[in-house]
Amino acid sequence: MAKIREECEILHMTDKQLREIMTRLHNDLVKGLSKDTHPTATVKCWLTYIQDLPNGKERGKFLALDLGGTNFRVLIINLGENHFDMQSKIYAIPNHIMTGTGIALFDHIAECLANFMKEHNVYEERLALGFTFSFPLKQMGLTKGILQRWTKGFSCSGAIGEDVVQGLKDAIARRGDVQIDICAILNDTTGTLMSCAWKNHNCKIGLIVGTGSNACYVEKTGQCELFEGDMSKSDMLINTEWGAFGDDGALDFVRTEFDREVDSNSINPGKQIQEKMISGMYMGELVRLALVKFTRMGLLFGGRGSDLLFQRNSFYTKYVSEIESDKPGDFTSCMDVLEELGLSHATEADMAAVRHVCECVSRRAAHLVSAGIATLLNKMNEPRVTVGIDGSVYRFHPHFHTLMCEKIAQLVQPGISFDLMLSEDGSGRGAALVAAVACRESLGCA
Repeated sequence: MAKIREECEILHMTDKQLREIMTRLHNDLVKGLSKDTHPTATVKCWLTYIQDLPNGKERGKFLALDLGGTNFRVLIINLGENHFDMQSKIYAIPNHIMTGTGIALFDHIAECLANFMKEHNVYEERLALGFTFSFPLKQMGLTKGILQRWTKGFSCSGAIGEDVVQGLKDAIARRGDVQIDICAILNDTTGTLMSCAWKNHNCKIGLIVGTGSNACYVEKTGQCELFEGDMSKSDMLINTEWGAFGDDGALDFVRTEFDREVDSNSINPGKQIQEKMISGMYMGELVRLALVKFTRMGLLFGGRGSDLLFQRNSFYTKYVSEIESDKPGDFTSCMDVLEELGLSHATEADMAAVRHVCECVSRRAAHLVSAGIATLLNKMNEPRVTVGIDGSVYRFHPHFHTLMCEKIAQLVQPGISFDLMLSEDGSGRGAALVAAVACRESLGCA
């Protein structure tokens, strides 16, 4: 175990390293916001064109569409004086559609939207819709977003460089049977922030730590050099797209051989470098690569692995949460996981080592996220900010919240207080709220 602990030291980031990361991220945020440096910035800091947060006075019936991965959700939300009624349904996206054409994807979504409206007896009504689209977007306005690239296993042809709102509008028009006004397009971080801000007016940062990782925050409009609209409003929500932080080598000084291997075997080598060190899509694989190395060194499982252990992506991220949920000295979940992987010959010492590897990988992820959030808090320099958070890693990992609270507190400037709020139905509810705020602001829905 001592040798494994020593080997795992490469996964430990010191406060000095975290502060260096914060400096580099801050500089990248400034580059993303600035007109001159934005084109070459790795952290893009896209404008969301959302300048108003919910104030509790939103009223009416709204649709929301939440497309973020292999499933998408359609929601209908009814906002009244003191009530919030929400119904939703999850629809699958078959693999052939994820890798087919953009047109087929939007046709599939439009069909599900129409079916949903029939089921909820609003088929004849004209409704405003907020569209959460959790892929890298260049926003050109509240209802115009150009897809930059696919992530999370999608590769629909003919969609990159196109306006996804127009893609959905065209699909709805091809059907000709429902009346939907798309009021806003946003991503899941923005939805999370809006959803939490409806309940808590201090919420000014939205964070996702799930399959991917990203953050958005409230910036002063005067700092947003790319914005050419109404400067009378003081704030603008900025979608950082911070998953790409490190794509220029800024994180190389803390990356390990495991990170490099995960990256080189991914569908987008050299891209989304920070995301690959944090998110649920890669966390289990980082653990597996470390376990494989230690097995081959003869430090684990008596040097005997299994076919599954040596198979790429066989160690799911949910295993990390399960293993770390065991009480100290108890290895029930760990034993179950190792048996699933064909490693029933593991000893208790092996299980303790596996747990240690999981802890090192997840703690590093939590610390990297914390450095990012502390950077945003310091940049905003407001006395009290709530961070709205969603995503499977934050939601299900037993220690992620605590690790983040402790580390952010060490990294923020004195005088800044913060709290972390788990978002409920963030991206879906948030999309409807963006539509509601857009209508409240009587921007008229496009």
